[in-house]
Amino acid sequence: MIDRTLIEEVATDLLPTVVEIRRAIHQHPELSGEEYRTTEVISTALRTYGLTPRVRTPKPGLILDVGPSGPLVGFRSDLDALPIQEPVGLDFASQRPGVMHACGHDAHAAIGLGLALAMDRLALPARFRFLFQPAEETFPGGAFELVREGAVEGLEAILAFHVDPSLDTGRVGLKTGAITSSADRFYVTLEGPGGHTARPHATVDIIHAAGQVVSQLPAMLDRMVDARSPLALVFGKIHGGTADNVIPTTVDLSGTVRTADRRLWDEIPSLVERVIHQIAEPFGAKAIVHYQRGLPPVVNDARVIQRLEHTVSGLLGDEAVMSTYLSMGAEDYSRYLEEVPGALVRLGCRSDDRTTTDLHASNFRLDEECLAVGLQVGIAALAELALG
Repeated sequence: MIDRTLIEEVATDLLPTVVEIRRAIHQHPELSGEEYRTTEVISTALRTYGLTPRVRTPKPGLILDVGPSGPLVGFRSDLDALPIQEPVGLDFASQRPGVMHACGHDAHAAIGLGLALAMDRLALPARFRFLFQPAEETFPGGAFELVREGAVEGLEAILAFHVDPSLDTGRVGLKTGAITSSADRFYVTLEGPGGHTARPHATVDIIHAAGQVVSQLPAMLDRMVDARSPLALVFGKIHGGTADNVIPTTVDLSGTVRTADRRLWDEIPSLVERVIHQIAEPFGAKAIVHYQRGLPPVVNDARVIQRLEHTVSGLLGDEAVMSTYLSMGAEDYSRYLEEVPGALVRLGCRSDDRTTTDLHASNFRLDEECLAVGLQVGIAALAELALG
Protein backbone atom coordinates (compact mmCIF):
# COMPACT_ATOMS: atom_id res chain seq x y z
CA MET A 1 0.00 0.00 0.00
CA ILE A 2 1.14 3.57 -0.61
CA ASP A 3 2.54 5.31 2.45
CA ARG A 4 -0.37 6.38 4.66
CA THR A 5 1.11 9.84 5.24
CA LEU A 6 1.37 10.45 1.50
CA ILE A 7 -2.26 9.39 1.01
CA GLU A 8 -3.40 11.78 3.73
CA GLU A 9 -1.34 14.64 2.27
CA VAL A 10 -2.70 14.20 -1.25
CA ALA A 11 -6.29 13.78 -0.04
CA THR A 12 -6.06 16.83 2.22
CA ASP A 13 -4.68 18.95 -0.61
CA LEU A 14 -7.43 17.91 -3.03
CA LEU A 15 -10.34 17.98 -0.58
CA PRO A 16 -11.27 21.69 -1.08
CA THR A 17 -11.58 21.10 -4.83
CA VAL A 18 -13.69 18.00 -4.27
CA VAL A 19 -16.03 19.82 -1.87
CA GLU A 20 -16.34 22.74 -4.29
CA ILE A 21 -17.20 20.44 -7.20
CA ARG A 22 -19.69 18.45 -5.13
CA ARG A 23 -21.53 21.62 -4.11
CA ALA A 24 -21.53 22.99 -7.66
CA ILE A 25 -23.09 19.76 -8.93
CA HIS A 26 -25.55 19.67 -6.04
CA GLN A 27 -26.77 23.20 -6.80
CA HIS A 28 -27.45 22.35 -10.43
CA PRO A 29 -28.80 18.78 -10.50
CA GLU A 30 -29.71 17.13 -13.78
CA LEU A 31 -31.97 14.18 -14.45
CA SER A 32 -30.90 10.98 -16.18
CA GLY A 33 -29.66 11.58 -19.72
CA GLU A 34 -29.57 15.35 -19.20
CA GLU A 35 -26.25 15.66 -17.34
CA TYR A 36 -24.62 18.07 -19.80
CA ARG A 37 -23.82 20.83 -17.31
CA THR A 38 -22.52 18.27 -14.83
CA THR A 39 -20.30 16.81 -17.56
CA GLU A 40 -18.99 20.28 -18.36
CA VAL A 41 -18.24 21.07 -14.71
CA ILE A 42 -16.18 17.91 -14.33
CA SER A 43 -14.50 18.23 -17.72
CA THR A 44 -13.50 21.85 -17.05
CA ALA A 45 -12.05 20.97 -13.66
CA LEU A 46 -10.00 18.13 -15.12
CA ARG A 47 -8.69 20.28 -17.95
CA THR A 48 -7.70 22.95 -15.43
CA TYR A 49 -5.32 20.40 -13.95
CA GLY A 50 -3.90 19.52 -17.37
CA LEU A 51 -5.89 16.34 -17.97
CA THR A 52 -7.70 15.49 -21.18
CA PRO A 53 -11.02 13.71 -20.66
CA ARG A 54 -13.00 12.20 -23.52
CA VAL A 55 -16.47 13.72 -23.45
CA ARG A 56 -19.20 11.50 -24.94
CA THR A 57 -20.46 14.20 -27.33
CA PRO A 58 -23.34 14.49 -28.12
CA LYS A 59 -24.23 12.38 -25.08
CA PRO A 60 -23.52 13.37 -21.47
CA GLY A 61 -20.77 11.71 -19.46
CA LEU A 62 -17.02 11.41 -19.90
CA ILE A 63 -14.11 9.01 -19.60
CA LEU A 64 -10.58 9.77 -18.48
CA ASP A 65 -7.44 7.62 -18.56
CA VAL A 66 -4.44 8.61 -16.43
CA GLY A 67 -1.12 6.93 -15.78
CA PRO A 68 1.87 6.02 -17.95
CA SER A 69 1.70 2.24 -18.31
CA GLY A 70 0.97 -0.96 -16.45
CA PRO A 71 -2.20 -2.65 -15.14
CA LEU A 72 -5.45 -0.81 -15.89
CA VAL A 73 -7.99 -0.35 -13.05
CA GLY A 74 -11.30 1.50 -13.32
CA PHE A 75 -13.46 3.68 -11.07
CA ARG A 76 -17.13 4.40 -11.83
CA SER A 77 -18.94 7.56 -10.74
CA ASP A 78 -22.59 8.28 -11.57
CA LEU A 79 -23.90 11.76 -12.34
CA ASP A 80 -27.70 11.94 -12.36
CA ALA A 81 -30.13 13.40 -9.84
CA LEU A 82 -33.75 12.54 -8.99
CA PRO A 83 -37.12 14.23 -9.63
CA ILE A 84 -37.50 15.29 -5.99
CA GLN A 85 -38.03 18.77 -4.51
CA GLU A 86 -35.27 19.66 -2.07
CA PRO A 87 -36.36 21.47 1.12
CA VAL A 88 -34.91 24.88 1.92
CA GLY A 89 -32.15 25.26 4.47
CA LEU A 90 -28.98 24.13 2.73
CA ASP A 91 -26.59 26.90 1.68
CA PHE A 92 -25.93 25.15 -1.63
CA ALA A 93 -29.38 23.66 -2.12
CA SER A 94 -30.69 22.75 -5.55
CA GLN A 95 -31.54 25.75 -7.71
CA ARG A 96 -33.68 23.63 -10.00
CA PRO A 97 -37.28 23.17 -8.85
CA GLY A 98 -38.32 19.54 -8.47
CA VAL A 99 -34.83 18.08 -8.95
CA MET A 100 -32.20 17.21 -6.33
CA HIS A 101 -29.27 14.95 -5.60
CA ALA A 102 -31.06 12.69 -3.13
CA CYS A 103 -28.89 9.63 -3.79
CA GLY A 104 -25.39 11.03 -3.38
CA HIS A 105 -24.32 10.93 -7.01
CA ASP A 106 -22.91 14.44 -6.60
CA ALA A 107 -20.54 13.03 -3.98
CA HIS A 108 -19.63 10.06 -6.17
CA ALA A 109 -18.77 12.35 -9.07
CA ALA A 110 -16.72 14.71 -6.92
CA ILE A 111 -14.78 11.84 -5.32
CA GLY A 112 -14.15 10.34 -8.76
CA LEU A 113 -12.73 13.65 -9.93
CA GLY A 114 -10.54 13.89 -6.84
CA LEU A 115 -9.25 10.36 -7.37
CA ALA A 116 -8.39 11.12 -10.98
CA LEU A 117 -6.34 14.12 -9.87
CA ALA A 118 -4.71 12.09 -7.12
CA MET A 119 -3.66 9.18 -9.32
CA ASP A 120 -2.31 11.58 -11.93
CA ARG A 121 -0.27 13.35 -9.26
CA LEU A 122 1.09 10.13 -7.76
CA ALA A 123 2.23 8.86 -11.18
CA LEU A 124 2.21 5.21 -10.13
CA PRO A 125 3.42 2.53 -12.58
CA ALA A 126 -0.17 1.74 -13.52
CA ARG A 127 -3.09 3.13 -15.47
CA PHE A 128 -6.46 4.23 -14.16
CA ARG A 129 -9.71 4.78 -16.03
CA PHE A 130 -12.40 7.02 -14.57
CA LEU A 131 -15.93 6.58 -15.87
CA PHE A 132 -18.31 9.46 -15.21
CA GLN A 133 -21.55 7.75 -16.14
CA PRO A 134 -24.96 9.31 -16.82
CA ALA A 135 -28.39 7.80 -16.28
CA GLU A 136 -27.85 5.39 -13.40
CA GLU A 137 -31.39 6.04 -12.19
CA THR A 138 -33.03 4.94 -15.46
CA PHE A 139 -34.06 1.45 -16.47
CA PRO A 140 -31.93 -0.44 -17.26
CA GLY A 141 -29.21 2.23 -16.87
CA GLY A 142 -26.43 4.18 -18.57
CA ALA A 143 -23.82 1.54 -17.74
CA PHE A 144 -25.12 -0.56 -20.63
CA GLU A 145 -24.22 2.19 -23.10
CA LEU A 146 -20.72 2.65 -21.71
CA VAL A 147 -20.02 -1.07 -21.90
CA ARG A 148 -21.21 -1.12 -25.53
CA GLU A 149 -18.88 1.78 -26.22
CA GLY A 150 -15.89 -0.19 -24.93
CA ALA A 151 -15.43 1.60 -21.61
CA VAL A 152 -14.34 -1.57 -19.79
CA GLU A 153 -12.00 -2.92 -22.45
CA GLY A 154 -8.62 -3.70 -20.96
CA LEU A 155 -9.70 -3.26 -17.35
CA GLU A 156 -8.33 -5.77 -14.87
CA ALA A 157 -10.58 -4.58 -12.02
CA ILE A 158 -13.15 -1.88 -11.32
CA LEU A 159 -14.33 -0.09 -8.19
CA ALA A 160 -17.30 2.11 -7.27
CA PHE A 161 -18.52 3.83 -4.11
CA HIS A 162 -22.06 4.42 -2.95
CA VAL A 163 -22.71 6.65 0.02
CA ASP A 164 -24.68 4.91 2.77
CA PRO A 165 -26.68 6.97 5.30
CA SER A 166 -27.03 3.91 7.55
CA LEU A 167 -23.27 3.90 8.19
CA ASP A 168 -21.41 6.51 10.22
CA THR A 169 -18.89 8.65 8.40
CA GLY A 170 -15.52 6.93 8.60
CA ARG A 171 -16.99 3.45 8.21
CA VAL A 172 -16.73 1.44 5.00
CA GLY A 173 -19.20 -1.35 4.19
CA LEU A 174 -17.83 -4.40 2.36
CA LYS A 175 -19.56 -7.59 1.27
CA THR A 176 -18.45 -10.57 -0.79
CA GLY A 177 -20.96 -11.82 -3.35
CA ALA A 178 -24.29 -10.17 -4.08
CA ILE A 179 -24.64 -6.73 -2.49
CA THR A 180 -27.65 -5.56 -4.52
CA SER A 181 -30.38 -7.47 -6.31
CA SER A 182 -31.43 -7.70 -9.91
CA ALA A 183 -34.36 -5.65 -11.21
CA ASP A 184 -36.69 -6.78 -14.01
CA ARG A 185 -40.13 -5.56 -15.02
CA PHE A 186 -43.10 -7.56 -16.20
CA TYR A 187 -46.35 -6.56 -17.85
CA VAL A 188 -49.43 -8.77 -18.01
CA THR A 189 -52.65 -8.23 -19.96
CA LEU A 190 -55.54 -10.54 -19.16
CA GLU A 191 -58.23 -10.76 -21.86
CA GLY A 192 -61.81 -12.03 -21.88
CA PRO A 193 -65.09 -11.41 -23.71
CA GLY A 194 -66.47 -9.09 -21.01
CA GLY A 195 -70.02 -9.11 -19.72
CA HIS A 196 -72.46 -8.08 -16.99
CA THR A 197 -71.50 -8.37 -13.33
CA ALA A 198 -74.89 -10.02 -12.76
CA ARG A 199 -73.81 -13.01 -14.88
CA PRO A 200 -70.11 -13.81 -14.23
CA HIS A 201 -70.89 -17.46 -14.94
CA ALA A 202 -71.72 -16.57 -18.53
CA THR A 203 -68.36 -14.95 -19.31
CA VAL A 204 -64.78 -14.74 -18.06
CA ASP A 205 -64.47 -12.73 -14.87
CA ILE A 206 -61.01 -11.35 -15.55
CA ILE A 207 -61.09 -9.04 -12.52
CA HIS A 208 -61.33 -12.18 -10.40
CA ALA A 209 -58.64 -13.85 -12.52
CA ALA A 210 -56.40 -10.82 -12.03
CA GLY A 211 -56.86 -11.09 -8.28
CA GLN A 212 -55.74 -14.70 -8.41
CA VAL A 213 -52.65 -13.78 -10.40
CA VAL A 214 -51.77 -11.04 -7.91
CA SER A 215 -52.17 -13.30 -4.87
CA GLN A 216 -50.98 -16.63 -6.24
CA LEU A 217 -47.99 -15.66 -8.37
CA PRO A 218 -45.69 -14.53 -5.51
CA ALA A 219 -46.83 -17.43 -3.31
CA MET A 220 -46.26 -20.05 -6.00
CA LEU A 221 -42.81 -18.69 -6.85
CA ASP A 222 -41.86 -18.88 -3.17
CA ARG A 223 -42.53 -22.63 -3.32
CA MET A 224 -40.74 -23.14 -6.63
CA VAL A 225 -37.49 -21.34 -5.81
CA ASP A 226 -34.82 -22.35 -3.31
CA ALA A 227 -35.56 -20.46 -0.10
CA ARG A 228 -31.86 -19.61 0.18
CA SER A 229 -32.16 -17.43 -2.93
CA PRO A 230 -33.78 -14.06 -2.10
CA LEU A 231 -36.66 -13.31 -4.46
CA ALA A 232 -39.19 -10.47 -4.43
CA LEU A 233 -42.00 -10.22 -6.97
CA VAL A 234 -44.26 -7.26 -6.25
CA PHE A 235 -47.08 -5.76 -8.28
CA GLY A 236 -46.98 -1.99 -8.59
CA LYS A 237 -49.84 -1.29 -10.96
CA ILE A 238 -53.28 -2.77 -11.70
CA HIS A 239 -55.81 -1.27 -14.08
CA GLY A 240 -59.06 -2.65 -15.42
CA GLY A 241 -62.68 -1.73 -15.91
CA THR A 242 -64.66 1.44 -16.47
CA ALA A 243 -67.97 0.77 -14.67
CA ASP A 244 -68.88 -1.08 -11.48
CA ASN A 245 -71.49 -3.27 -13.20
CA VAL A 246 -69.41 -4.25 -16.24
CA ILE A 247 -66.90 -7.09 -16.40
CA PRO A 248 -64.16 -5.62 -18.60
CA THR A 249 -62.48 -7.25 -21.56
CA THR A 250 -58.94 -6.47 -20.38
CA VAL A 251 -57.03 -5.99 -17.14
CA ASP A 252 -53.44 -4.76 -17.09
CA LEU A 253 -50.98 -5.69 -14.35
CA SER A 254 -47.32 -4.79 -13.93
CA GLY A 255 -44.59 -5.02 -11.36
CA THR A 256 -40.97 -5.86 -10.67
CA VAL A 257 -39.01 -9.02 -9.94
CA ARG A 258 -35.80 -8.94 -7.92
CA THR A 259 -33.33 -11.62 -6.92
CA ALA A 260 -29.80 -11.68 -5.55
CA ASP A 261 -29.07 -15.04 -7.17
CA ARG A 262 -27.27 -14.57 -10.49
CA ARG A 263 -28.28 -18.00 -11.80
CA LEU A 264 -31.90 -17.56 -10.76
CA TRP A 265 -31.92 -14.24 -12.62
CA ASP A 266 -31.35 -16.18 -15.83
CA GLU A 267 -34.18 -18.61 -15.07
CA ILE A 268 -36.86 -16.32 -13.65
CA PRO A 269 -38.34 -14.86 -16.90
CA SER A 270 -39.56 -18.19 -18.25
CA LEU A 271 -40.67 -19.30 -14.78
CA VAL A 272 -42.78 -16.19 -14.20
CA GLU A 273 -44.45 -16.43 -17.60
CA ARG A 274 -45.24 -20.12 -17.17
CA VAL A 275 -46.80 -19.65 -13.74
CA ILE A 276 -48.94 -16.70 -14.89
CA HIS A 277 -50.44 -18.85 -17.65
CA GLN A 278 -51.04 -21.69 -15.20
CA ILE A 279 -52.96 -19.38 -12.89
CA ALA A 280 -55.04 -17.61 -15.53
CA GLU A 281 -55.97 -20.61 -17.69
CA PRO A 282 -58.46 -22.32 -15.29
CA PHE A 283 -60.48 -19.10 -15.18
CA GLY A 284 -60.70 -18.90 -18.97
CA ALA A 285 -58.58 -15.74 -19.17
CA LYS A 286 -56.01 -15.28 -21.89
CA ALA A 287 -52.72 -14.00 -20.52
CA ILE A 288 -50.30 -11.95 -22.60
CA VAL A 289 -46.99 -11.58 -20.75
CA HIS A 290 -44.17 -9.21 -21.60
CA TYR A 291 -41.08 -9.68 -19.45
CA GLN A 292 -38.39 -6.99 -19.60
CA ARG A 293 -34.92 -7.94 -18.47
CA GLY A 294 -33.23 -5.13 -16.61
CA LEU A 295 -30.26 -5.30 -14.27
CA PRO A 296 -28.41 -8.32 -12.94
CA PRO A 297 -27.42 -8.30 -9.26
CA VAL A 298 -24.20 -6.56 -8.24
CA VAL A 299 -21.89 -9.43 -7.30
CA ASN A 300 -18.67 -8.36 -5.60
CA ASP A 301 -15.59 -10.38 -6.44
CA ALA A 302 -14.26 -12.30 -3.42
CA ARG A 303 -10.61 -11.62 -4.18
CA VAL A 304 -11.21 -7.90 -4.69
CA ILE A 305 -13.15 -7.65 -1.40
CA GLN A 306 -10.37 -9.49 0.45
CA ARG A 307 -7.81 -7.01 -0.83
CA LEU A 308 -10.06 -4.05 0.03
CA GLU A 309 -10.57 -5.33 3.59
CA HIS A 310 -6.81 -5.44 4.06
CA THR A 311 -6.35 -2.00 2.50
CA VAL A 312 -9.09 -0.20 4.42
CA SER A 313 -8.18 -1.72 7.78
CA GLY A 314 -4.54 -0.82 7.22
CA LEU A 315 -5.49 2.74 6.34
CA LEU A 316 -8.30 3.52 8.79
CA GLY A 317 -8.12 0.72 11.35
CA ASP A 318 -10.00 -2.54 11.76
CA GLU A 319 -13.02 -0.78 13.28
CA ALA A 320 -13.61 1.12 10.02
CA VAL A 321 -14.42 -2.05 8.07
CA MET A 322 -18.05 -3.11 8.41
CA SER A 323 -19.85 -6.15 7.09
CA THR A 324 -22.66 -4.64 5.06
CA TYR A 325 -26.12 -5.84 3.98
CA LEU A 326 -27.74 -7.19 0.84
CA SER A 327 -30.10 -4.63 -0.68
CA MET A 328 -33.10 -5.67 -2.75
CA GLY A 329 -32.61 -2.46 -4.69
CA ALA A 330 -30.68 -2.52 -7.96
CA GLU A 331 -27.63 -0.74 -9.40
CA ASP A 332 -26.54 -0.64 -13.03
CA TYR A 333 -22.94 -0.91 -11.83
CA SER A 334 -23.73 -4.62 -12.05
CA ARG A 335 -23.29 -4.38 -15.81
CA TYR A 336 -19.58 -3.60 -15.41
CA LEU A 337 -19.13 -6.55 -13.05
CA GLU A 338 -20.56 -8.83 -15.72
CA GLU A 339 -17.37 -8.03 -17.66
CA VAL A 340 -14.70 -7.20 -15.07
CA PRO A 341 -14.05 -8.36 -11.49
CA GLY A 342 -14.62 -5.60 -8.99
CA ALA A 343 -16.66 -4.34 -6.08
CA LEU A 344 -19.28 -1.84 -4.99
CA VAL A 345 -18.22 -0.29 -1.69
CA ARG A 346 -20.58 1.42 0.75
CA LEU A 347 -19.18 4.68 2.10
CA GLY A 348 -20.63 5.80 5.42
CA CYS A 349 -22.04 9.34 5.30
CA ARG A 350 -24.10 9.58 8.50
CA SER A 351 -23.14 12.48 10.75
CA ASP A 352 -22.92 12.35 14.54
CA ASP A 353 -26.31 14.06 14.96
CA ARG A 354 -27.97 11.31 12.87
CA THR A 355 -29.76 13.87 10.65
CA THR A 356 -28.82 12.02 7.46
CA THR A 357 -31.89 10.14 6.23
CA ASP A 358 -32.58 7.45 3.67
CA LEU A 359 -31.54 7.60 0.02
CA HIS A 360 -34.16 8.97 -2.38
CA ALA A 361 -35.73 11.01 0.42
CA SER A 362 -36.28 14.75 0.02
CA ASN A 363 -34.47 15.46 3.28
CA PHE A 364 -31.44 13.32 2.43
CA ARG A 365 -28.24 15.03 3.47
CA LEU A 366 -24.79 13.54 3.63
CA ASP A 367 -21.97 14.44 5.96
CA GLU A 368 -19.35 16.05 3.74
CA GLU A 369 -16.63 14.52 5.91
CA CYS A 370 -17.29 11.34 3.93
CA LEU A 371 -15.62 13.00 0.94
CA ALA A 372 -12.28 12.99 2.73
CA VAL A 373 -12.75 9.35 3.69
CA GLY A 374 -13.70 8.49 0.11
CA LEU A 375 -10.57 10.16 -1.23
CA GLN A 376 -8.24 8.32 1.12
CA VAL A 377 -9.90 4.94 0.68
CA GLY A 378 -10.12 5.40 -3.07
CA ILE A 379 -6.43 6.29 -3.46
CA ALA A 380 -5.33 3.32 -1.38
CA ALA A 381 -7.79 0.89 -2.98
CA LEU A 382 -6.98 1.82 -6.58
CA ALA A 383 -3.27 1.52 -5.88
CA GLU A 384 -3.78 -1.87 -4.22
CA LEU A 385 -5.88 -3.21 -7.09
CA ALA A 386 -3.37 -1.99 -9.67
CA LEU A 387 -0.11 -2.86 -7.95
CA GLY A 388 -0.94 -5.36 -5.17
